[in-house]
Amino acid sequence: MHKPCAVIPVYNHEHALPAVVSDLQRAGLPCVLVDDASSPACASVLAQLATQTDIYLVSLSVNQGKGGAVMAGLREAARLGFSHALQVDADGQHDLGDIGRFLELSQNDPQALVCGYPQYDASVPKGRLYARYLTHVWVWINSLSLQIPDSMCGFRVYPLPATLALINSVKLGRRMDFDPEILVRLAWRNQPMRWLPTRVHYPQDGLSHFRLVHDNALISKMHTKLFFGMLLRAPLIVWRRWRA
Repeated sequence: MHKPCAVIPVYNHEHALPAVVSDLQRAGLPCVLVDDASSPACASVLAQLATQTDIYLVSLSVNQGKGGAVMAGLREAARLGFSHALQVDADGQHDLGDIGRFLELSQNDPQALVCGYPQYDASVPKGRLYARYLTHVWVWINSLSLQIPDSMCGFRVYPLPATLALINSVKLGRRMDFDPEILVRLAWRNQPMRWLPTRVHYPQDGLSHFRLVHDNALISKMHTKLFFGMLLRAPLIVWRRWRA
């Protein structure tokens, strides 16, 4: 079965969100919006969008962070009967013209996690771009593989059964550390992954919730935890890959 929807974590993106939802609707995708304890202005926009057909709203009373919001959305998508979820950021940085390509690959290989391999333009903040390379190296070390060329892009199609089996059994990072951690842990489980290049644009007036010091500290802590977890699991990881 391949019954996809979109999951969008939202925290005070009331200006960019309607256009994102409109693009997803044109692609024929139902949307699960996750209000991560947004401001009243954003909550009002979300409530209005949720009156439309095939728009579902999950409201969190306490801010969970991007990862926490995504996990809440994935659980709700499964509860609603969807088999796959396209994770999309609410700030408009993803090229939603690629939705068809992502869904086609997911439909042809429904067990695979389909991930965006970002192609940046000049709008990308240079500090964040260079910091990604350090994360790439640690992800390759911690996954014992080069199969993850980019772990930070939040434009991906999750197969819900395999994804929920992980997030319901392991305590994952709930903020910006979520995107790389879930890929490493799924790689440990020999999860098939497919990659598609996709353009990423950072709007000049876009609202970013990436906290340079705090989130980089969380990501560093996550890499350390994964490194020692990898050492413990290395024989099992190698055995699983040898069997495959």
